Amino acid sequence: MLRRRTVTAGCALAISALTILATPAMADRDPLAAGTSASQPAPAMVDAMSRDLGITKEQAESRLLNETRLTGSETKIRESLGGTFAGSWLSGPTSGTLTVATTDAAAASRVTGTGIQAAVVGRSLATLNSIKDTLDNASAQAPKSAPVWFVDVRTNSVVVQSSQPAEAEAWIASTGVDKAAVRVELSKEQPQTFYDLIGGQAYYINNSARCSIGFSVRRGTTPGFVSAGHCGRAGNSTTGYNRVAQGTFQGSSFPGNDYSWVAVNSNWTPRGTVNNGSVAVRGSTVAVEGSSICRSGSTTGWHCGTVQQRNTSVTYSQGTVYEVTRTSVCAEPGDSGGSYISGNQAQGVTSGGSGNCTSGGTTFFQPVNEILSVYGLTLVLG
Repeated sequence: MLRRRTVTAGCALAISALTILATPAMADRDPLAAGTSASQPAPAMVDAMSRDLGITKEQAESRLLNETRLTGSETKIRESLGGTFAGSWLSGPTSGTLTVATTDAAAASRVTGTGIQAAVVGRSLATLNSIKDTLDNASAQAPKSAPVWFVDVRTNSVVVQSSQPAEAEAWIASTGVDKAAVRVELSKEQPQTFYDLIGGQAYYINNSARCSIGFSVRRGTTPGFVSAGHCGRAGNSTTGYNRVAQGTFQGSSFPGNDYSWVAVNSNWTPRGTVNNGSVAVRGSTVAVEGSSICRSGSTTGWHCGTVQQRNTSVTYSQGTVYEVTRTSVCAEPGDSGGSYISGNQAQGVTSGGSGNCTSGGTTFFQPVNEILSVYGLTLVLG
């Protein structure tokens, strides 16, 4: 099927793209240390979570601890349930409750632990993913009024967001999927990739478009960073925020995917931190849906929200991008390519979204683990 698994070395034009986010690794500056231990939440993250999630700093700290503990439990339970697993999500101001869904009532007894509860549902996660795969394969026929669809484990359904429900319903019917498993949700969202030509701490593509660094990486002994695919294509050159020669795009994929990686020269040193060095990156364990997550970008800075749905497809004017993660974090043009992090675990790079950081919005990120796997990269840790 025509999915984003196909990676093209240069399928994304620089689309006057833009974003700037994670602090560029600057050769003429002694990089900031991570500043926090693996078990102590970064103050910048706690402050932003308190502000954006409407919780106290104490609740933010408890939330991060609960998410770390319950994510470990979720992994074990998911494995024990096998094909009957139907998704999981965290809830509550401190993420104190993990709900694990299963299609097997008898297997629900294996969902045990402090703060863990079971939900018996009619469809497995594999079934929901298969339904969404069918919609993905028909994305070329999707109406412009239905730019977003995703697997929603909380409602045990696939959701299609549309400003014209009748058009969405007709498209869904044409794909032949089980209509009872697909829910149309009225939405006025019009996602777009985030890019602009405003200066700031960033990297520049071919001395024109600007984007943000996502996360520092290495491929063997070659240092570099990952970012959004719509920022540039293989062979495009980059300069740093200070216009000093920096590197070259080694790979890029957009649409279908929205990822890229840039190899940098010896003037630049990759560091495993984000948000101007205030938050350390310790790994890339995938956050459970409902987890808190924060994003750093050149236009709007540091903002937080929650992970809403993982398996999401979003259609921009340039085409559809598959299997991105949908979040409640706000973003604006200029934030593309920037890093998403949950606790101290890297999650992905900013793709696009709708809304803004004044009234609120929805943003999508390209999961970082796929980028690392596709290009054979290793995340640089702080």
